[in-house]
Amino acid sequence: MATEVISYINFKDNAREAAEFYHSVFGGKLEVMTFADFESEEMPVGDEDKDKVMHAFLRGESGVELMLSDTPSYMEYHDGARITIAINTDDETEGRELWDKLTEGGKVTMPLEKSMWNSTFGMFSDKFGVCWMLDIGEIQE
Repeated sequence: MATEVISYINFKDNAREAAEFYHSVFGGKLEVMTFADFESEEMPVGDEDKDKVMHAFLRGESGVELMLSDTPSYMEYHDGARITIAINTDDETEGRELWDKLTEGGKVTMPLEKSMWNSTFGMFSDKFGVCWMLDIGEIQE
């Protein structure tokens, strides 16, 4: 198996909502497990954490893979630019559909327009504060 890079995103109490949103955008299979699902005598879970997402894994239809989790109450949460996810596609229709869906409720930081490297490029943060870059067209190296 080749090495894969999968983006892992930490949330503060809304990982399930984010996972379901990304699933609606990318399709595929979504697996969600809570802290309660892993509770044992050796690993007790406080009531405030039982319904939080310990691990979610999205395998999108087009190869997109994301992992997500909530930060349990006993750990410090760090908001901000947790990650940036880059999407590259040569399919104009798919790229614009992703742009429209992912920017809904978010903030565009660089409009989707022709780039100096001859593709269509834009940057934004989605409604959960996750930063994204979208490149549509053949990337010239």
